[in-house]
Amino acid sequence: MAFAAVFSVAFTPAQAQGRDSGRPMPETEIVVESGQSFGNIHLFAYADDRSLNPYGVEFDRHSWGGLLTARVDYVAEILPVVLLNEPAKYGADSEPLTTARQVQYGAGFSPVGVRLLWRRDRALKPYLIGKGGILYFQNRVLSTEGSHLNFSAQFGAGIETRLTRRVDLRLGYSDFHMSNGDIVARNPGIDFMYANAALAFRFGR
Repeated sequence: MAFAAVFSVAFTPAQAQGRDSGRPMPETEIVVESGQSFGNIHLFAYADDRSLNPYGVEFDRHSWGGLLTARVDYVAEILPVVLLNEPAKYGADSEPLTTARQVQYGAGFSPVGVRLLWRRDRALKPYLIGKGGILYFQNRVLSTEGSHLNFSAQFGAGIETRLTRRVDLRLGYSDFHMSNGDIVARNPGIDFMYANAALAFRFGR
């Protein structure tokens, strides 16, 4: 229901406007993406010794004009598979109690996001991006007193380059933050240094 509402607000009015006015549809990208974290930093959280590997689909749409010479896009993301590699045993404080590892399975949804895209008619297009949403795991993560539900925020930059007339390659780097927002007793939170790659399929003008 939430995704349908956001999608409707972001997509339907402009679509109808394009039909009524005869103008071409605003450019839209459907992005198939994956990534891998390669370390943890301590910006907004203190958990460590974990890695993240999500797989998903992102929706980008030119919705909000321009800012600082960049095109401003609305962004939403669905992550049907999120793999969290962490210690097999740890305490309430998130500290490992063994060197053995386990993989926690989850999924995510980020309905709120924005991207600034520069040089959009050139071969190399730099961008800044931010996304916010939720992650849900099959078990409690980060702490034995943690939660299944966590909130996520991504802030990053990247470059997009053209492969064909309608397909681009995207490479990016982000700080991927995850925490439960103090909805349970313990909230270690974690920040991943996260690199991602994607294929972006462009539609519209």
